[in-house]
This record gives sequence, C-alpha cells and structure tokens, in this order.
Amino acid sequence: MTDTHGNTPGGPVPPTSGDEHAQHAAQTGQQPYYQQSYQQPYQAQHTPGQVTVEKKSHGLRTFLLAFAGAALACVIGLGGFGIWQAATGADKGGGSDSGSSTQLGSQNSGSINATDAESDQTLAEAVAQKALPSVAAIDVYANQSNMGGIYGFGGGSNSGSGSTLTQASLGSGVVLTDDGYIITNYHVIAGGDAYKVTIEGETYDAEVVGSDPSSDIAVIKAKDASGLKAIEIGNSDDLIIGEWVMTIGSPFGLEQSVATGIVSATSRSQIMDSSTDQYGQSSGETTIYPNMIQTDAAINPGNSGGALVDADGKLIGINTLITSYSGNYSGVGFAIPVNYAVNLAQQIIDGKTPTHAQLGVSLSTVNAQNAQRYGLSVDEGAYVAAVSAGSGAAEAGLQEGDIITKFDGQKVESASDLMLDVRSKNPGDKVKLEVNRNGETKEVEVTLGSDESSQSASTQQNSAQESLLERLLGGGSGSSENAA
Repeated sequence: MTDTHGNTPGGPVPPTSGDEHAQHAAQTGQQPYYQQSYQQPYQAQHTPGQVTVEKKSHGLRTFLLAFAGAALACVIGLGGFGIWQAATGADKGGGSDSGSSTQLGSQNSGSINATDAESDQTLAEAVAQKALPSVAAIDVYANQSNMGGIYGFGGGSNSGSGSTLTQASLGSGVVLTDDGYIITNYHVIAGGDAYKVTIEGETYDAEVVGSDPSSDIAVIKAKDASGLKAIEIGNSDDLIIGEWVMTIGSPFGLEQSVATGIVSATSRSQIMDSSTDQYGQSSGETTIYPNMIQTDAAINPGNSGGALVDADGKLIGINTLITSYSGNYSGVGFAIPVNYAVNLAQQIIDGKTPTHAQLGVSLSTVNAQNAQRYGLSVDEGAYVAAVSAGSGAAEAGLQEGDIITKFDGQKVESASDLMLDVRSKNPGDKVKLEVNRNGETKEVEVTLGSDESSQSASTQQNSAQESLLERLLGGGSGSSENAA
C-alpha cells in the first residue's frame, strides 16, 4: 500500500490495498443480525423523548438484516478495551475509577447445580428461573423521516409532539443495575429516536446513555426504574470448550425465550466492514470483535444484545452475531465476552469516553504476492507504512518499512492479525514485537498508548463524513492504510 505521496520514504514500496488478503473478513454468509422493520406508524401523543404505544403482537415479523462486508476494513482505528475482572474486581487499565463507579451486576453470588435443584426441576429450568428476570426486550422507534439511514440517538428534537413515530426494530438487553442500566448491542439501538424496554412484564421508556459503535456495545437506561434484578456477572476468561450455556432474549420478538447449547469455541476474532446504502454512502461503523465466544445455542434476529449465561446463571457474553446463509439460526453464533463488554459498559455509565489501546502505526498486509512485487524480505506480516510521532511505537524505535511478524510470541500474518491483537490489550500494557528490518530480525518492547484524545475530538466533531480511521487512530488522518 502506498502513502499519500505514492511511496514510502526510507523503505521499500508498501503493498497496495488491493494486495491485502481478507484474513479476518466476514465468512461467507456471516451477518450481524440487525433488527426487523415495521410499518405500523402512529401519531405520537406524548412529550418529546417518550413513546406511548398500544400492546403489540410479538409474532413473526419481517426482518431487515444488515449485510456485513466481506472485505477487510482498510480504514480502521485499532484499540483494545481493558478486561474487567468480575471475579476479583481488578482494574486492568483503561477502566473506570473504582471510587466513583456504579457497581454493575448482582451482588448475590450463587451457584446452580442439577443435584441441588428441586426434584422436578432440570438444570435449564433452574438457570432460566434465575436469569430470565434480568433480560430485557428492547423496542426501537424512529421518526419516519429518520428511517433512511441516520444513525442518531433517542429523544432528539425530531421526536416531539405531533411527529409520527414508527416501531423500527427490536432486540434484547441485559440488566446491570437495579435502577435500570442495561447493556445491549449498538446495532440494536442505532437510528432510534425513542425506546421502550420490557422487564419482567413491566414496560419503561428508556434513553441511550452512550455507546461505542466500533465495539458494537451500547448502554441504555430504563427511566424511573427501581428494584430491578441485576444479572450476576461471570468470568469469560474461565470458559471451557464444551461447557453448558444458555442464550436468553427475544428472537423474532418472542420475549423471554431461552435455548441451550455448549461453548463451541473461544477466541473467534472478527472484523466487520460497515455496510453501504443504495447511494454508496456508509450506513454504519466498521466493527472489531476480538475473542468472541462461539456457541451452538440458538441465536436468531431479535436475540441481539441478549444474555449468554453459564450453568450457574452468570452472564458470560452478549449475543451478537451469527453465521448464516439465511440470516437465521444455523448452529453457529457468537457472543462478545462479558469481561470485555462490561468494562466498556462501566466506562459509559461512569460518563467516560471509551478508549482503546494504540500502537501508533499505519499498516499494510504483507503476502507472498506483494512481497515478491516489492522485494520485501518476508512474505507475511504487517508492514509499517507510518509511525505516529510521540506514540509508543515511536518511543520503542519502530520505523517505516519494518515488518511486524510476531506479537507477544504469536504469529502475525496480516495487518488484521495485528489490529485484533492490539484490540485485545489495554492502554499501558507492554507487548513484545518481532520485527523484520531490512532482512534482520529484531525484538522490540512497546508500551501501548491510548486513543483518548482522538476519541474525544471525534465525539466533539460528530461529522458524518469522518472516517473511523480519522476518529480512532493517531496513525495519520486521511490515510487509506490500516492503523493500530
């Protein structure tokens, strides 16, 4: 890939974007199962930011599935949120100030064992009884004028009295606090002007607290809620392949539905391109999913944002993606690990801008084809096309033209490999890189930085024209390269 001048000073000509191999792009047929569309308009007779609707039917409805791009995202900001340790409460860096943080999750820890359950109660029944009260159904409403791809938050000025609101989509969420903070997927609430949540049969108006589209996580709050049952939070780092799990949510609008299965695999990382509308304009965010949990427990449209719980009824993941040719359940689903998701929710609830770890470089993928074409010394890895001044990479001595081949001892085969590796780390973490420089192998230790300043600046700009690269990365605004 070339820089803005068509070459790379001080090193061989980098590979072009067309040479990159979609190493971690969406598999054929894999889609984030976005929500269903409705054509049931009504005149809003309420104050701005609230929705008053009649009891709705939750039968099968027509769903709108947003197609996840199959090519590797070439303009991504890379970073990693700190892992929130539910079991110990340890702060891994990049987290919230524990002195002023809202405590998330139930404080009443308990185990479920099939032998401890009542004689006529199965394990699934006991887990459902414990976890179902902590899972919400989310209904999203949009002004008819806003249903053409505007990705805003609820309660805006366009949702005032007399405007026509239409139920646009639905999804699921998980109750984190007794006063109504709920974690869900960003794609569930994107584009909404007003929201309602249903918890244990009670319906509340809700508002968006904050979100991180690049991680597909959002937090909403049920207004005037109290005494809700917060879910007990588990530890996704302790998962074992083959262990029993349950998915809970509102598939096809069928609230309080459960399905059981096992953990099929862990560490399933994925980069999903933003989709484009009929005019070729971006209609969403490029999203990075590091270390997802794979399960065969049924996940369908409407389960987005719902709970994946273990045999003790503890939250271990947020149901998010499926691999499917039809858009419906086919036995392969994915959940965002709870340690990753809840740390992000904690930052949002505490009023902070979510931040990511940052290496401070712009990258291109090296493969056999472009290695031969440009005379590179290795045929796989992540080519450093630019180094940001003052970044951890610059302080460690990384240079333009370096090719990163290992990250903390793990092989790096592409730029996407390195971006996902960095995403799984926290600001302040030290990592060891193996670098090929002019045919010689070197080991470099880098202290990862934070993209806090660029994140805050992007929040203030809030421009629809701004790319994810410009907003998340310090590796050169306006560049067409990957960055980390």
